[in-house]
Amino acid sequence: MGGYPTTSHSLSCVVLAGTGEDMQRDYWYSSSRDWHELEQAEAIGRESARRTIARLAPRRLSTRRAPVLFVPELARGLIGHFIAAIRGSSQYRQASFLLNSVGQQIFPAGFSIAERPHIPKAMGSAPFDDEGVATHDRELIADGVLTGYILSSYSARKLGLQTTGNAGGVHNLLVAPTLAGGMPALLSRLGTGLLLTELMGQGVNTVTGDYSRGAAGFWVENGAIQYPVAEITIAGNLKSMFAGIGAAGDDVDARGGVRVGSILLQEMTIAGE
Repeated sequence: MGGYPTTSHSLSCVVLAGTGEDMQRDYWYSSSRDWHELEQAEAIGRESARRTIARLAPRRLSTRRAPVLFVPELARGLIGHFIAAIRGSSQYRQASFLLNSVGQQIFPAGFSIAERPHIPKAMGSAPFDDEGVATHDRELIADGVLTGYILSSYSARKLGLQTTGNAGGVHNLLVAPTLAGGMPALLSRLGTGLLLTELMGQGVNTVTGDYSRGAAGFWVENGAIQYPVAEITIAGNLKSMFAGIGAAGDDVDARGGVRVGSILLQEMTIAGE
């Protein structure tokens, strides 16, 4: 038996804006193990308001194929779908679009994901997993290649493997940036396409990899934001989406257990009018 104390603090704000039936909503938040490191409430409120005002008077897009840039808050979800597909339970149940893919090229060359369970004050840090197995550093993706699964003792036995110390989940995943320069550099690489800031619905099938979700964001032309867009759908297949990543930004969001910057996908289907 064993245990350890933890703390977690958060502060958030949601803002509504608009007139009549044209109402928009957005938010911002801060979270930390140490409450001294939370953003100031005024800064969170101002960022929430800025994001909401930027979304006023959105347009719809015609159906097309174009590059899509996921901001860090949404890129975290993409990595989450990858993690779900390589969990031991998904593997032994034969319910994953990444079945038996250890040693295969999942992401482009140069893309890497590491697990670092012992970062001080990080949200996913832990000395041992839910079964008491000691956590340790590991490379999940090295140069785009999957090196192993996410295993508890039970799922490891079912697969004839050894536990990876991940009963209860992963501990601080770090996606290494492949492009410096923050959002300006990413928008320049995007060129003309969709800057994605919100996703809706649960249209993700981790057995087949099919991906289709309601979306909103901003249309970008020649690296510059033109206008907000809403009432659209983005669609693709996670396997080809992962293989088609064009860049991972250095605008890393460290507020959760997955530390990742914006992720640029080279092409997705955007359904609108």
